[in-house]
Amino acid sequence: MTETPPEDTVWPVQDQIAAYLRDGILNGDFPPGEALPSSRKLNERFGAAAQTIKNAMEILEREGLVYSRRGAGIFAREHRQRTMTPAEYKTPPADGGKYQWIAAAERKGMTGRSELLDVDKVVPPRLVREALGMGEGEAAVLRRQVMYLDEEPCELVEVYFPLDLTEGTPIEERRRIKGGAGRVLAEAGLPPVRCVDKVAARWPTPQQQRALKMPTKLPVLRQFRVTYSVGDRPIQAEFMIKAGHLYELEYEF
Repeated sequence: MTETPPEDTVWPVQDQIAAYLRDGILNGDFPPGEALPSSRKLNERFGAAAQTIKNAMEILEREGLVYSRRGAGIFAREHRQRTMTPAEYKTPPADGGKYQWIAAAERKGMTGRSELLDVDKVVPPRLVREALGMGEGEAAVLRRQVMYLDEEPCELVEVYFPLDLTEGTPIEERRRIKGGAGRVLAEAGLPPVRCVDKVAARWPTPQQQRALKMPTKLPVLRQFRVTYSVGDRPIQAEFMIKAGHLYELEYEF
């Protein structure tokens, strides 16, 4: 039976096919090594031409989700989607050691690292100013870095700090900080007490797309976190941008 798309859809048919197959691969309906539905079956389902189906397979191949065997068909790869547990990474390491997410990755047999992109004083977006209780035109320290797992960029992090908390500290310096900026604040008597996360799916900006080396037109997960310390004082606000096809978030209540 042909699956007729709604008349008001903005998705080309090749993207609809890729989305259907991608969802099946990530959900485990097409296990690693299993052949994907044939062109004939996809044609029956979507009413798609052979070239359209070929285009959809090329999208999935660029994303690393499928591979082809000459004369045998297209097969699902073992997908690389990893589960991140943000609640475990809130507290900075007491000994100034590795970030918790890097230590967690190593326990799973992966390697993690961070690359500092820049440190600057900027006027942050309105969302950040409101979260930190800043005035119009007031500046903050911005630290930007990319996180890597197994040498693949997984997250672009942009963290904003009020200037009165960073003056004369390593947070203002363009260098990596052992134990992270959170350790500096904790040692100054401002440990993280609670965090509030807002998570949304967004299309990446060109800057985010380049930083994460997105292979195709895919959404990202935008995690906006505000961290509060003693007296419920907001001490930092950050955007964590994750490649949506590679990472999912897990929260336990």
